[in-house]
Amino acid sequence: MSTATRSTAVAEHAERLWDAVTTGDEYTAGDVVVQALGDGTDPESVLLDVIGAVQRRVGQEWAANRLTVAQEHAATAINDRVIATFGYVLARPEPHLGRVTVACVDGEWHAMPARLLSEVLRLRGFQVDYLGAQVPAPHLVAHLHRTGPDAVALSGSLATRLPTAHATITACQAAATPVIAGGAAFGPDGRYARLLGAEAWAPDARTAADRLTRPLPRPQAAHQPLDDLPHLADQEYTLVTRSSGRLVKAVLAGLEERIPAMRNYTDLQRQYTAEDLAHTVEYLATALYVGDEELFTGFLTWTAGILTARGVPAASLVPALDLLEAELRDFPRATGLLRAARTHLAEAATGSELSA
Repeated sequence: MSTATRSTAVAEHAERLWDAVTTGDEYTAGDVVVQALGDGTDPESVLLDVIGAVQRRVGQEWAANRLTVAQEHAATAINDRVIATFGYVLARPEPHLGRVTVACVDGEWHAMPARLLSEVLRLRGFQVDYLGAQVPAPHLVAHLHRTGPDAVALSGSLATRLPTAHATITACQAAATPVIAGGAAFGPDGRYARLLGAEAWAPDARTAADRLTRPLPRPQAAHQPLDDLPHLADQEYTLVTRSSGRLVKAVLAGLEERIPAMRNYTDLQRQYTAEDLAHTVEYLATALYVGDEELFTGFLTWTAGILTARGVPAASLVPALDLLEAELRDFPRATGLLRAARTHLAEAATGSELSA
């Protein structure tokens, strides 16, 4: 089969799987994958170019408001169950490479990237312990002491879990186990994996599997989180995190003063607004933790796109940033991040108007 023919077949399998998972048809989804494997499509390609591609599309369509949260969850659940068929359809490879523990950061529920990596590693001949979503560091370390793997593959999708990821990486290293990090949380170029001291980073499952065929560097001895992030000595991250509940209440009250229509919000609307504000404060705190304004502006750009797709003007974010800046006037790094984010949103809005 030529490369072009294989690519066409993979695209067709992906399209059929998309139709199945978005209509909740689990049996057809399973049939698509079994047929793809039976047609001779490389199993790793079925995992990453069929199931993985469909999963990425699910996220994109939710962001564009063309799939509901329920549809997104149903599609993910079907894909997860379809992956389980691999162990029954294919010959099970005998492990002949190292042992790898694959886990998600505590608080991280997006387990599909870690699941796909686990299956790719098994296909290539690794012994894999897949621990799934949100693994608390103490339980992960207990597992490492019990099983003695060659490496931990730590997965994170949400940047707000980076402080927890940092503690997890440090805990694994204290157990003499090196860490390879991956997932959107660590940045498209892996900058946060390096910043938090991981021994390696990979942008995707294939690259991670390739990298793990070579030993990772041994962890540094007596390594502490503050060694990686000396700017945390100013306590801004700690103080903003501790006061997040008060900040949300203060900004919500300020918004009701500035925007009279909000006074007529239903309880559910107020709850959604408070949740959005809590996310904003959480991302602000994470940007303070890693000392990178792009993390915060990137979140607000993404949020602006989500709001626009749902008919809410992105400009509605600006009053909240103004009120947060007033509340955090004694925090120079935080106010700097808020001003940069506001400028970024204004420039993006101007660009949109010019291109319209």
